[in-house]
Amino acid sequence: MSLEVLDPSHENDARAFAPAKRLKTLKGATLGIISNGKKGTKPFFDALERELVDRYGVRRVVRLTKSNYSAPVEPELLNEAERWQALIAGVGD
Repeated sequence: MSLEVLDPSHENDARAFAPAKRLKTLKGATLGIISNGKKGTKPFFDALERELVDRYGVRRVVRLTKSNYSAPVEPELLNEAERWQALIAGVGD
């Protein structure tokens, strides 16, 4: 029996990536949640959405679900994110 160890580092030059500009406030923002679609995410994101709107003044929460919880997000879902000011990648069970 053999053991294969994989290198988890990014295949390309990671220096080309830069963190997104941070928001000063969530008030009035449109925020997207992209869920992995597992069973436990819905009640959690229901509560999170209420908190974001009631406590932080988020104007609108857009919730989308990936078609496969173990695969990367589909490009068309990420294209939607261009219209949002913030994004939460949701993982749950």
